[in-house]
Amino acid sequence: MKRMLVTGGMGFIGSNFIRMYLESESDVHIVNLDKLTYAGNTENLRDLEKDPRYEFVRGDICDAGVVERAMKGCDVVVHFAAESHVDRSIEDPSSFIRTDVLGTFVLLEQAKENKVERFVQISTDEVYGTIPGGYSSVETDPLMPRNPYSASKAGADRLAYSYFTTYDFPVVITRASNNYGPRQYPEKLIPLFVTNLLEGKKVPLMGDGKNIRDWLYVYDHCDAVKFLLEKGRNGEVYNISGENEKENIEITKIILDELEMDESMIEWVRDRLGHDRRYSMRCDKLKELGWKQNMEFEIGIRKTIRWYVENERWWKPLKK
Repeated sequence: MKRMLVTGGMGFIGSNFIRMYLESESDVHIVNLDKLTYAGNTENLRDLEKDPRYEFVRGDICDAGVVERAMKGCDVVVHFAAESHVDRSIEDPSSFIRTDVLGTFVLLEQAKENKVERFVQISTDEVYGTIPGGYSSVETDPLMPRNPYSASKAGADRLAYSYFTTYDFPVVITRASNNYGPRQYPEKLIPLFVTNLLEGKKVPLMGDGKNIRDWLYVYDHCDAVKFLLEKGRNGEVYNISGENEKENIEITKIILDELEMDESMIEWVRDRLGHDRRYSMRCDKLKELGWKQNMEFEIGIRKTIRWYVENERWWKPLKK
C-alpha cells in the first residue's frame, strides 16, 4: 500500500485532493499534516475520520521533529501547505517567508533523508508576475513575483528545483492558476463575494475591476496533481491552467446574476498595493502528457455558488 504525506490537507485545495484521491484509489494511506491555522478547517474532512486509510497529524511544517514523525514510511509527499493570501502577505510578510520557504526546506530535507519516491511542490501562476495582454506564461519564463506572497512561493519553487539539480531528488513542480470551488476560505474573491451577498452585504471590488485572473476548478487542479504523481518527469515544472481568463468585474456580475441581485451591491474600494493586472499561463506541456480540464467554467462557477448557498453551516462560523 502506498503511503502518502499531504501537507495543508485541511485547507481548500488539500482537502479536496485528499477526498478525491481516497475516492479514486483504494490502495493508499494518506497522512494529513496541517497546523490548523485560520484557513485549516477540520470540518473539511470530518467524514473521513473513521477511514482506516486516512490519518491526521496536527503540526507545523517548520518543526523538523513533527515533519520527521509524520513522514515516516511515506513514499510520496504532496506539499500544499502555505500562507496564500496576498493582502495578508502585504501586512505581515514574515509569516509567509517562514511557512512557504523555511517550511518547504524542512520538508525537502526530511524527504531526502527518507528517500521518498516523489515530492510534488505546489506553486502558483503568481510567481510569473503580471502578464501583458496577448501573451501567456510558459514554464521556462523568468519568475517576476511582485508581492511577498508570490515571492515566498517563488523561493519555495526554486528551492525544490535546487534539490533536484543538486541531490538528484525526485521533485515535480506545479504552477496552478486561481482555484475556485467548494470549501474555499471566505477571504478569496468568489467565496467572499457570495457569502457577503448572502448576508446582505456589498462586495468590495478593487480598483476598476478589470484585473484578469485565469480560473481553474479545484477538482481539475487535484486531478492534474494526481496525474503528475504518476506521469510527471522529475525536475520538471508544469503549468496547470483553467484557460478561463475573466476580469474580476465579470466574475462579480456572474455571482450577482446567479443570486438575482444587481450592481448596486458592488462597493468600489481602493486598489491593492502592487496589484498584478493579469495572470495567464499556457499548459501545453501538461496536455502533451495526456491531461485535460474536465469542468466548463460556466458550469463550475454556478455549482460553486450553489454550494455556498446550500452550506451556510460551513462558512457562517468562519465569517464570524
